[in-house]
Amino acid sequence: MFILMAFSLGASLLFLGAYIWSVKSGQFDDKYTPSVRMLFEDKKISKKTEPGLYSGDKNEEIK
Repeated sequence: MFILMAFSLGASLLFLGAYIWSVKSGQFDDKYTPSVRMLFEDKKISKKTEPGLYSGDKNEEIK
């Protein structure tokens, strides 16, 4: 039982150390993508709407 507890504690400390090292070394710094994200086109989602609900025409009066 003590061997398993020592192994799990050692493994968790190893992963915690790897995470802290990756954060400090800049692995999660992404300075390029946010600045150009607005230049990419979003995928258009085509939804089928029922006729008469909303035509999308801005000049149409809402009754």
